[in-house]
Amino acid sequence: MDHYKMKAFNSVEICLNPRNPVAVITVISPKSVLPQWGLPEVSYRFTTSSELDQLSKDSACDIIGLVTFVGRVERVRSKAVKGPEKYWTYRWIHAVDGTSDQPFIIEVFSSSQPEIFNHVCPMTYLVCTQMRLCQADGGLPYLTSSCETQMSITGYHKGQPYVSDPKVKSFIQWTKTLKDNVILQKAACGGHYSYPRAPKIFTQSVEDASAQVPLVAAADLKKEFESLQYREHKRLAIQGQIMAVLFIKHPTLNEKPHQTEEPQDLVVLTQECNDTSTDPNRDGSMDATLVQTNKRKRQYRLRGREKSPEKVTPTKIIRRETTVVQQGENQTDNTSEGIQDIQSQEPGVASWESSSWLTQKPDVLEHIHCGVLYEDSIARRFTFEEKNALLQWSNLHPTRWPSEHTSDPLPPVACPGYYRITILGINRQLALDAAFVPVAHPNEPGAVGLLVEPHGNTMLSCLSLGFLCPLSKDTSQSMRPQPEELLETASELEGLHVVCVLDLCHLGGDKVEVLVNKVYRVTDVSLE
Repeated sequence: MDHYKMKAFNSVEICLNPRNPVAVITVISPKSVLPQWGLPEVSYRFTTSSELDQLSKDSACDIIGLVTFVGRVERVRSKAVKGPEKYWTYRWIHAVDGTSDQPFIIEVFSSSQPEIFNHVCPMTYLVCTQMRLCQADGGLPYLTSSCETQMSITGYHKGQPYVSDPKVKSFIQWTKTLKDNVILQKAACGGHYSYPRAPKIFTQSVEDASAQVPLVAAADLKKEFESLQYREHKRLAIQGQIMAVLFIKHPTLNEKPHQTEEPQDLVVLTQECNDTSTDPNRDGSMDATLVQTNKRKRQYRLRGREKSPEKVTPTKIIRRETTVVQQGENQTDNTSEGIQDIQSQEPGVASWESSSWLTQKPDVLEHIHCGVLYEDSIARRFTFEEKNALLQWSNLHPTRWPSEHTSDPLPPVACPGYYRITILGINRQLALDAAFVPVAHPNEPGAVGLLVEPHGNTMLSCLSLGFLCPLSKDTSQSMRPQPEELLETASELEGLHVVCVLDLCHLGGDKVEVLVNKVYRVTDVSLE
């Protein structure tokens, strides 16, 4: 992730005086340019998706494609020591050009073109110039913005010099052969998307760990959560053991955490969410159309030390936890529904638990419950009728908005369920719940660039590789392994020490998304 420094290309920069004296700029049409002026032609280097493998790392290229996926807007901390920008705002995009079965994987940053950045959506013709090629370990190469990148989408192409480029003309001819209903079947918007995926071998450099996924001690994990700002994405790794796996079937996805713990005391920590956590670079004119996210307190539910080994019925668990939360209702907004309603475990839900988990629970001082799959974590199918609502949902949201404006309803999400993974830290004093959603269909955005290797569909292999096997369009739903079948193999996790790579993202309010990216055996960890 070293590209977040946004390294500039070596080039000549011509600056114009803003004052003393003020520069006079006269715009001349191309037809008025005289040959004797000797002006150079505007040069482009358009590259097709089939030609990316021929480029070397950090090569600059221009691309044009039809957008099929647009991820939600996220932020990442700038690595620059000095400068006004503490965060870079970015999003992931997939675009096809008909020359390859694989799309362009594009990471674009919001710089001086917020009006274009916020309106990129599927079925749009996208042009990005001066993109930089990055190599992914074991995956497809991807493109990221440079300081010289310019973006254009449908409605901004008229009069641009690149319209006469042969590869642009070839792309336009290809799009005339497409049918909208075929492309729309693959078009998606929003949701969690993280690329490149964690490498096959987890490597930590002893001398320089800045370019690696940081291995965080369990004792410092809570600080990582508390330091997260709105829509900030962070990837980290923890070492420990997987103590329990629960498959939550047909979730309601109503932004309410699932609580299925045995008797325990809850400690509710609160942290003020500053108004400045919203991206300062977002175009202020968009506020009226965005969804309300009021200032509220961020809440974390931590599991306290059990005072007695006696068992309590699920009804008592719900009553106790609800009471703890209701005591803080007067200090929080009414929108903090994620903590108010606690759901008990549904009967018959597939699950596995380590034989030592029951005896180790009393020694756990803190249990961070973030194993929830939120609606914001799942990509939605794109349609033209719901375009505005999907754009609002996937962009940044203001902390305040005029009450006379209301948001359009969002289309429903389709998700068969997800796994909640309970990880016990190596210090055995802190436990963490994280959600895991394996890729189940090749049309999912997460399947693009995935290193597809045949595996035995065990719980460990799915956690390690991130997908269900076989990952093929010809595979019917009945042929894919069922959760009960995966959990029958979870016994191989018993006593196994692992390194778990997690993707964290603050979704606003009290919602913190924690998703398992990859699980390593300790034998797959290398120190250099």
